[in-house]
Amino acid sequence: MNLVELILIALGLSMDCFAVAIGLCICQRQSWHAILKMALFFGLFQALMPVIGWFVGDSLKVLIAAVDHWVAFGLLALIGGKMILQSFSNQPDKAIHTLTFPVLLTLSIATSIDALITGLSFGFIEVNIVKAAVIIFIITFLVTIVGAKLAERTTFLSAGWAERIGGVVLILIGAKIVLDHMVNW
Repeated sequence: MNLVELILIALGLSMDCFAVAIGLCICQRQSWHAILKMALFFGLFQALMPVIGWFVGDSLKVLIAAVDHWVAFGLLALIGGKMILQSFSNQPDKAIHTLTFPVLLTLSIATSIDALITGLSFGFIEVNIVKAAVIIFIITFLVTIVGAKLAERTTFLSAGWAERIGGVVLILIGAKIVLDHMVNW
C-alpha cells in the first residue's frame, strides 16, 4: 500500500473524529488545551486500534490468502457504508461541555472501532503497520483540531457530510485493493 492510499485511509478514518470535534465545539467553545487533549486522545486511539487489528489479521492471513483482497474490500466497504448510514441519523447530539478523562476515553474508543477493523484488513494485505499508525495518528490529530476550530467559526457546517465523505473514501480504497489484485493476478 502506498503513501497516498495510507493518507486517504487515515483521512477516512479521521472523519468520525472530525465530526465529533465539530459537534463538541459547536455546542461550546473549547480551550486550546482541551482541543489538543481531544486531538491527542483521538489520534492515539486511531493509531493504536489498527495495530491491534493488524496483529489479528496477520495471524489469519495464511488461512484466507486466496480471498484476502475481498476480505479487505468487504471490511472497508462495511465501515464506509456504516459511516455513510450514520451520517444520515436524525438523532440529536447530546451536548458535552467538559472534556473529562472518562468522556475523552469513551469518545476515543467509539470513534476508533472502525480503525480496529481497518487494521484487521491491513493484516491481509501488505502494509507497514508502523508507518500506517504514524500517518493515522498525525492525520487524525490534525483533522480533529481543524474540526474543532472550524466549528468555532461556523454554525452551518454539517458533521454528517464529513462522515459521508470519509465513508466513500474507505469504500473506494477497498475497491482499489480488489482492482489491484485483479490486475496483478
